[in-house]
Amino acid sequence: MSPKDIALCASVAIALPLGQSLFKFAALYDQRLSGPIVMRLVANWPLMAALAWYGLAAILWFYVLTRVPLSTAYAFSLVGACLVPLVGWIVFKEPASWQMGLGYALMTVGFFLVLARPGL
Repeated sequence: MSPKDIALCASVAIALPLGQSLFKFAALYDQRLSGPIVMRLVANWPLMAALAWYGLAAILWFYVLTRVPLSTAYAFSLVGACLVPLVGWIVFKEPASWQMGLGYALMTVGFFLVLARPGL
């Protein structure tokens, strides 16, 4: 993989936890709103930001897939998935356990195994 491809894939991996954080902010913000669900959805600016962010991330993902095989690019999403609980623990003070840490560590090892295969 070229450095540009790695940077693009890493950008997608970072975009995923940022989007999930926006969705969590939107869920917390919704608790402060009142009224019908449709009005709460429209008034929920973190939700609108999350949807816009995921729209941009989808365009970036499409571009990545024009350059990198899906099986390789998708491995980077594992990194993003591993960052989400870390953000949840640090930013939102959500509980974490050693089992979660071990599980995500195994996913990270899998990521490096995928990238270490010959021909990349």
